[in-house]
Amino acid sequence: VQLQASGGGLVQPGGSLRLSCAASGFTLDNYAIGWFRQAPWKEREFVAAISWTGGSTSYGDSVKGRFAISRDNAKYTVYLQMNSLKPEDTAVYYCARARDSYARGSIPEYGYWGQGTLVTVSS
Repeated sequence: VQLQASGGGLVQPGGSLRLSCAASGFTLDNYAIGWFRQAPWKEREFVAAISWTGGSTSYGDSVKGRFAISRDNAKYTVYLQMNSLKPEDTAVYYCARARDSYARGSIPEYGYWGQGTLVTVSS
């Protein structure tokens, strides 16, 4: 099982970025995928998750209305569209595979993690 997050970078406040999570080594459409983030000196935080069908999504309170998660099972890829970015969104973003097909926000529900991609929001 491999998860490769990409798309991070430096962006100004109010800007947008789209992260991608490329999956391999398993059948993507059997599992929910989540995005989490970890800022320096802080605990890892739930950002968003999407069910295996894409019909169910969930978001952390701090990103609701600004971020959108989507998936393309045919491309084995999950996306995180991040809009109206704020300096407090600065973190390493990780994608992870859930233990089942449900879009949950709890870290123990995820068994496999990618290596992370750094997002820096700064002027």
